[in-house]
Amino acid sequence: MEILDILIIGAGPIGINCAIEAQKNNLTHLIIEKGTIVNSLYNYPLYMRFFSTAEKLEIDGVPFISTAPKPGRQDALEYYQGIARQKNLNIHLYEKVLKVSKTLDIFDIETTKGKYKAKNVVIATGFYDIPNLMNIPGEELSKVKHYYTEPYPYAKQKIVVVGSSNSAVDAALETYRKGAEVTMIVRHSEISKSVKYWVKPDVENRIAEGSIKAYFNAEMVEVRENSVIFRDENNNKHEIENDFVLAMTGYLPDFEFLKNSGIELNGDCLNPFYNLKTMETNVPDLYLAGVVCGGKDTHLWFIENSRAHAALIVKNIKNGADNLH
Repeated sequence: MEILDILIIGAGPIGINCAIEAQKNNLTHLIIEKGTIVNSLYNYPLYMRFFSTAEKLEIDGVPFISTAPKPGRQDALEYYQGIARQKNLNIHLYEKVLKVSKTLDIFDIETTKGKYKAKNVVIATGFYDIPNLMNIPGEELSKVKHYYTEPYPYAKQKIVVVGSSNSAVDAALETYRKGAEVTMIVRHSEISKSVKYWVKPDVENRIAEGSIKAYFNAEMVEVRENSVIFRDENNNKHEIENDFVLAMTGYLPDFEFLKNSGIELNGDCLNPFYNLKTMETNVPDLYLAGVVCGGKDTHLWFIENSRAHAALIVKNIKNGADNLH
């Protein structure tokens, strides 16, 4: 069996960037991705626009051409998938990594389709796989959605949107404009300050005029077949009619996978241990790259500030290899 120089888990923008760096440095590489190329972006809402401008999303100096000031989901899919094709990166798609273990200096990687060996492993899995659950009765009902793609299924329906981040605000505004009766349940006292600056006034004005109902300092208590129960800021319970719940409560990395790979997780945010200068974890030759580095605090890392991880990782691998000679 071939022993790869680098096996990369995740074909998101940062995983692709790691493969490009490996290729440029004549290191054998393989990306293993459980879905399609940039799978998380593929699962974003269809009409989502990035907060960042195009040049901040670029990798390897390849220009990101977008006619809009803020590129959207389809622009990003075209860009990153186009780079993967153009660079002819070694990628296995629709294959999930089940286990990473190490014997002496070599990693054994077990997937749903095979087994691999590598000298170095990079985990660049992002955080979009596991919803941050509300943990309330009725959350398992089919009317509760943790992923939102487009507004059309919710026309003329009574919708509860849980949360006040970008995803929650986008879902509330889009479904309202397609004829839904929208109620927002917000745990905090106001719409999140991180909401895109051109969207925040829109939702605040819709709330102020009563087009979208919003309860602040409130939380969901229970989901029922035809209603929901929530608690308001005065600790009073309310039951309202409801057809769908869009629980835009965020997402988490796969902490079990990180832990089973031997990575130390620290504090309430389960921050994985890694060296900021090399991205190497407490397991020698096992690296983290991208959003997964932030643990539960998924707002720490973005494409634009984690693009540099690939170069740090490959530099450290090359230095280690040079020291062996």
